[in-house]
Amino acid sequence: MSKGNISVQAENIFPIIKKFLYSDHEIFLRELVSNAVDATTKIKTLALKGEVKGELGDTKIEIKINKDAGTLHILDKGIGMSEEEVNKYLNQVAFSSAEEFLEKYKDDASIIGHFGLGFYSSFMVADKVEVITKSYQQDAPGVRWECDGNPEYTIEQNDRTERGTEIILHINDDNLEYLEESRIRELLNKYCKFLPVEIKFGTRTETTYEGEGDTKQEIKTEVDDIINNPHPIWKLKPSDLTDEDYKKFYNELHPFSQPPLFWIHLNIDYPFNLTGILYFPKLTNNFEVQKNKIQLFSNQVFITDDVKEIVPEFLMLLHGVIDSPDIPLNVSRSYLQSDSNVKKINTYISKKVAEKLQSLFTADRKAYEEKWKEVSTFVKYGMISDEKFNEKASSFALLKNLENEYYTLDEYKEKVKATQTDKHNKVIYIYANDINTQHSYIKAAKDYGYDVLEMDTIIDNHYMQHIEYKGNEVTFVRVDSETPDNLVQKDETKESVLSQAEQDKVKDIFTKSVKNLGMGHIELKALSPTDHPVMITKPEFMRRMKEMQALQGMDMNMFPDSHNVVINTNHPLISDKLVKMKSEDKKADFANYLHDLALLNQNMLKGEELSLFITRSLDFIK
Repeated sequence: MSKGNISVQAENIFPIIKKFLYSDHEIFLRELVSNAVDATTKIKTLALKGEVKGELGDTKIEIKINKDAGTLHILDKGIGMSEEEVNKYLNQVAFSSAEEFLEKYKDDASIIGHFGLGFYSSFMVADKVEVITKSYQQDAPGVRWECDGNPEYTIEQNDRTERGTEIILHINDDNLEYLEESRIRELLNKYCKFLPVEIKFGTRTETTYEGEGDTKQEIKTEVDDIINNPHPIWKLKPSDLTDEDYKKFYNELHPFSQPPLFWIHLNIDYPFNLTGILYFPKLTNNFEVQKNKIQLFSNQVFITDDVKEIVPEFLMLLHGVIDSPDIPLNVSRSYLQSDSNVKKINTYISKKVAEKLQSLFTADRKAYEEKWKEVSTFVKYGMISDEKFNEKASSFALLKNLENEYYTLDEYKEKVKATQTDKHNKVIYIYANDINTQHSYIKAAKDYGYDVLEMDTIIDNHYMQHIEYKGNEVTFVRVDSETPDNLVQKDETKESVLSQAEQDKVKDIFTKSVKNLGMGHIELKALSPTDHPVMITKPEFMRRMKEMQALQGMDMNMFPDSHNVVINTNHPLISDKLVKMKSEDKKADFANYLHDLALLNQNMLKGEELSLFITRSLDFIK
């Protein structure tokens, strides 16, 4: 037996390792299992090259807990280490055997670890670590290495006869959770679910049946419990996969979810390496629940689900996996640095999504239109936030009108410009965001021959401003923002049946009766007798600013509630009834009642005011 001091570059490195090497102590298991995968990958590589003779046998990695002894064991049947290699690789912190092996066999092997510090993450949870190993080289004896978290270690020959390595962690009192089966299973499922070597954790009971009818027997057999899928479909060729394969894998990632709308299989090897599958989910209104559903892997090792540097922001609601060995990571493998490769990957993903959407639109427009409601959030957000995506998306972004017809941006402009171009030569896009409460306004707009769009998603306010800003000479106007004759401003005006004196009198009655207009005003207009006697309009700019303010969680009082009251002087209830009433009190009551009707039509009459309105209505009926 020999003793020595671990070669380190700084004094007292072990306290630093224990506290600060990784932000999450649970990472130790990922690092140690990844090392075991590397050791197994190495032996398979050497066997393929003819440098290892005979059958490799079972190459499963095994995780075991000995609760009585307070130990956690990670066992592999990989390449193993000789005494010289133990000295070289375990006793020199930050010298990685994976780096050296990768350089020698870089064209033949896929090695996970590149840092050399992963093994030492074990000291974050263990008071003592033992390594029992035997090299694949037949004449090399077994070796046992032990260290109790100080630079001192012991190393001695061991009678181990089987190729591979066993790491034994003597778990310290602060981390006893890592002796619980449920906790270890949780971590293996999180970090090791798709590692490329089978990982055994205990056994499970498998039930089979023999015979038929009365002779049918149930047979229970204990089999290895393999906790990972070593061959995830993102590593396979798309041509070898069916739609059912993709849906099954989606269910593996997100059990009990609704089936995805469609997916994109990423596969590129130049100028960077990237594979993965991104799924377009069926969105719910709770966007927060949808986030962080893209998992980042490096050679099938889970890294993080915080991928905002890699995936364009507008695609953060997608689900799926991305696997790239080229993404730079710090020692914890959990922080992504914004270097050139990350930016290229971000651009590539955006490009692939645009290409997929364009191909769906081109191949089967009707099927694409049926998916538009769910896809639209991604597309609109992407157009707002990503200029290159915006350029591509303008050909497959759709507008939907209330007749359930879909148009591209260019198609819609062509459709309405003849009838909806105003006196300033701007094309007016009239829209509704709540079909039920705006029904009477929609009907009035259609009676004037206008087409009405449906713009009712949470992002539409920003999206409309984006289209206007892009210089398309178009303006969006909500169907209740103006009187129907003025949604598209023309020079034509109707004549009022009332004299100027009668109009002044009507305005005076409403001015005295109507309260709480905020920044709004009362206006008289000569409209069609079939239009409503009193209408509420909400100025487009103020209302849109208030809605965007609410979306961003800002102070709702920055833009106070306001509405305009428009009195139709050509409606019989105004021209024939109100102006001919004798009692000033009755005039005021009637004006108030008409105003309340208009508020009710906009769903703005609530609480006590609604109760009073109902009482007054009953009195009118009596």
